[in-house]
Amino acid sequence: MTTENPISSTTFSRTRLPMVNKQVFRMGIAGNYGLDSSDIAFAADRGANYWLWGAGFKKVTQGIKEVIQQEREKHVVAMLGYGVLGWQVRKSVENGLRKLNTDYLDVFKLGWLGRTSFYNGSVVDVLLKLKEEGKIKAMGTSIHDRKWAGRLCLDSKIDVFMIRYNAKHTGAEEDIFPHLAKRNPGIVSYTATAWRQLITPLKKPVEMPPWPGEAPSDVPPLTPEMCYRFVLSNPHVHLALTGPKDRDQLIQNLKALEKGPLNPDEMAWVREYGRQVHTNHRMDYF
Repeated sequence: MTTENPISSTTFSRTRLPMVNKQVFRMGIAGNYGLDSSDIAFAADRGANYWLWGAGFKKVTQGIKEVIQQEREKHVVAMLGYGVLGWQVRKSVENGLRKLNTDYLDVFKLGWLGRTSFYNGSVVDVLLKLKEEGKIKAMGTSIHDRKWAGRLCLDSKIDVFMIRYNAKHTGAEEDIFPHLAKRNPGIVSYTATAWRQLITPLKKPVEMPPWPGEAPSDVPPLTPEMCYRFVLSNPHVHLALTGPKDRDQLIQNLKALEKGPLNPDEMAWVREYGRQVHTNHRMDYF
């Protein structure tokens, strides 16, 4: 683990997503928490081009369909799907293609690997066949078992990993990130705010030194901007997902990309606050 930050302000907001091989805005939009189709257009106008979509994300389906039809090659559609058998995965992919009126998905992510989807021969064979057919460009997964994710990074057919990473949950730095160099898969993080635990005042406050940067001075807790900047200041993370409840939260979260990376002192401060929250206020979901 290091607090050094090799990401410059000029490369902070955009990067090339490996395996998918497209330039992406480093804040991906998850439309399953409250946004609607007008918010998708709003985000696209501000540079967003990575869309996490699933069959249940009905409020944003039309918006995603419209923005990708305008310039398909400039957008990344990552479908979060489920299935324990190959035919279920194929059905999920082909239904998604019809609903979004697109010829291909950039990524099909096996949702919550090991629980609601499985990495087995039947599923992998179908996904590889779908890649051959051009219906998906990359095979992905959302996975909560970090050690297993690390092994899959070293040796599997999975191209893109969606993992939990934030200032409270930094275990990916030991279990996943050291294993990326061999295959260079894409890394998409979620829950930058640790389900709002990092941005909500604690019942039992922790003692922290003064914030070493410029405003804000009234921390802790962290601001959403600080949470996203912490995640995106890690060079192993290609993009962070945000799932705002409304347009105001979307605007607030997008501001993180304007600020650039945290400096080493700020990174160390945010990391220490996250460590104290993890130690003294455990509330993990898995």
